Amino acid sequence: MERKLILCRINHNIVSSVLENGKIVELHIEKPDSRQFHVGDIYIGRVKNIVKNIQAAFVEIQPGVECYYQMTDNHFPIFTKKIGKKPLCIGDELLVQIEREAVKTKVPTVTSNLSLAGKYSVLTHGNTQIGVSSKFPKEQRTLWKEALADYANSSYGFIVRTNAASLSLAELRSELDKQIGAYEQLKVLAQSRTCFSCMKQAPREYLAALKNIYQDGLQEILVEDAQLFDEVFQFLEEEQPEDTSKLIRYEDSLLPLHKLYSVEHVLKEALAERVWMKSGAYLVIQPTEALTVIDVNSGKCVLKKNDPDAFYKINREAAAEAARQIRLRNLSGIILIDFINMKVLKEQQELLSFLKDQLQKDPIRTDVIDITKLQLVEVTRRKVRKPLHEVCQKQRS
Repeated sequence: MERKLILCRINHNIVSSVLENGKIVELHIEKPDSRQFHVGDIYIGRVKNIVKNIQAAFVEIQPGVECYYQMTDNHFPIFTKKIGKKPLCIGDELLVQIEREAVKTKVPTVTSNLSLAGKYSVLTHGNTQIGVSSKFPKEQRTLWKEALADYANSSYGFIVRTNAASLSLAELRSELDKQIGAYEQLKVLAQSRTCFSCMKQAPREYLAALKNIYQDGLQEILVEDAQLFDEVFQFLEEEQPEDTSKLIRYEDSLLPLHKLYSVEHVLKEALAERVWMKSGAYLVIQPTEALTVIDVNSGKCVLKKNDPDAFYKINREAAAEAARQIRLRNLSGIILIDFINMKVLKEQQELLSFLKDQLQKDPIRTDVIDITKLQLVEVTRRKVRKPLHEVCQKQRS
C-alpha cells in the first residue's frame, strides 16, 4: 500500500492528511496557537478529591483544572509527594498523563500508567509485559517476545508497534534503550519539580502523525509552508532521522497543496451527514451523545431484477466506505451500522469478515462485536481524541 502524509495550512489551521493509495483516510486539524492539554502530556498533579463509592479521584493538573482518575486501574503511581499511608490521599502529588481529552461535559481523564511512545515501540509504566501488536502474525509475535525477554522487569514493559515489522532486532533494541533512558530521567527530574509542572508535552497533532502513520509503504511527507517544513525537518532529525529523505517541500504557487489533493472537499464531506458512493447508494452518519449510527441506503443505485447479489454488493461498498469514514471523522465509542437486507447468513458472515479487514487498516483499535437481532452491526472504537466535527465546531465558536 502506498502512503503519503501531507501538511498544509488552511484558514490559519494546520491540517495533516494521511493518504493511502491516493485516498485521504485521516484528517487532523490544529490551530498553531491552541496548545493546552493534549493526550500524552505528563504533569505533576495533586489529588483534589476522592470519591470512594466509585473508586475514583479528581486530580488537579493546573490550578482549577481537574481530571478524572480511576483508582482501580492505577496500581503503581509515581509520587513526588506522599501525604498519608493509604494508597491515595487528598493532597498527594504524583505523575499523571492525559489519557483522554475533555469531551463535552466530561473532564479529561488522566492515568499514572505512563506511556512513552516511540516510532516502533511504547514503554508502559505499570504494565510489565512485553507485548507485540496484534496485527503481527502469531509466530512473529512469539519471536519478538522471546527476543526481548531480557527487558522484563518489575517497573515497566514494552509494546512493539506495527511499524516495527521490517525492523532488525538491533534497531528495535536501540529505540527501547533510548526510551528507558527518557523514562528514568523523567522519574528523577519529577522529584525536584513543583506541583502542576508539565514534565512532558506530547508532540502536536501534525508531528504525532509522523510517528503514528504506518511506515509500510510510506513514500513522501509533503509540506508546503516554509516555517512548517523547518519544524518538521527538525522533529525528524531528532526523532526519526531515517525519514528525513522522505520529506519534500512542495512549491507551486499556482496549485496549492490542499487543492492538489482536494483536502477541503474531503473535509467538507467528512462533516456532512450524507456520504454518496460510486454506485449511487449513500451512507447517513449521525453521531449522538451515546453512540453513532451509520445507515446504508440504496439511494440512486439501479438494482437489477435478476441480480441476487445486488444488496450484498451495495453492503460491501458501504462497509469499505463506513470503515474509511469512521477513521476520517475519528468516530469512537459504540457505532451501529444498519446494512441493507442482512437476512442471508452466509452473506452476513462474508460481510462481517470484509468489514473486519477494512477496520484493520485503522491504527486506533476498532472491533466488530456482533450482529444484533435487529440486524444492526455493532462496532466499537477506542476513544482517544475528539471527533472531527467537535474539533471544527470548537474552532468556529
